[in-house]
Amino acid sequence: MKMIDIRNFFKDIRVVKNELKLKNKIINTILIFLFGIILGIFSKWLDNLSIDNSIWWMNVIERCDLNNFFSGFAIWFVIAIGISIYSESPLRASINVFLFFIGMCISYHLYTIFFSGFNPKNYMMIWYSFSVISSVLAYICWYSKSNSKVSIVISGLIMFFMFESCFSIGMWYFDFRGILYLLVFVMTFIFLYNKTINTVISLLIGLVLSLIIGIPFISG
Repeated sequence: MKMIDIRNFFKDIRVVKNELKLKNKIINTILIFLFGIILGIFSKWLDNLSIDNSIWWMNVIERCDLNNFFSGFAIWFVIAIGISIYSESPLRASINVFLFFIGMCISYHLYTIFFSGFNPKNYMMIWYSFSVISSVLAYICWYSKSNSKVSIVISGLIMFFMFESCFSIGMWYFDFRGILYLLVFVMTFIFLYNKTINTVISLLIGLVLSLIIGIPFISG
């Protein structure tokens, strides 16, 4: 029986292109880490913000429901997907996404301790654990950006999670959660887009899985 060449198998899905110099790779990774830190601080700042409707920008925050938006999974999913797909290799995707989430978690955690006056240790352990898991998922996600059958399946699974994160969906209902969630879904579509037929198939896979299975807790 002929053995499967794992390296060639993955190369057939998507070819790694090492076009950036090591210096640029390091700079990109540092920027992604800093981006995670900034978003972690921003997210916790939103949690602590006392809304005053007489101030226009606070009114915008309340109308857009930014507090709950950044407390959900959708925004973090789409950022991780974007980082993964546009990294130069699956290994780089894994490193970049891990450091993004670690940066976010550390800044969120420290902000809570120093400015909110308590230590959400158990809650943060969930997110730290997810940061580790995200590195594996990012490695797989990188292979979604090609025209192979495997990529279509991976893209379909990603669209399934985004359907669940961005919409209230079930076998007999389909409701929009808000404009920000719709924008996140559209961004995911753009990130994953390849050939039209492949993208349509991925969308259908995601939609069918959402209608049949559904995971209500993901949308939280």
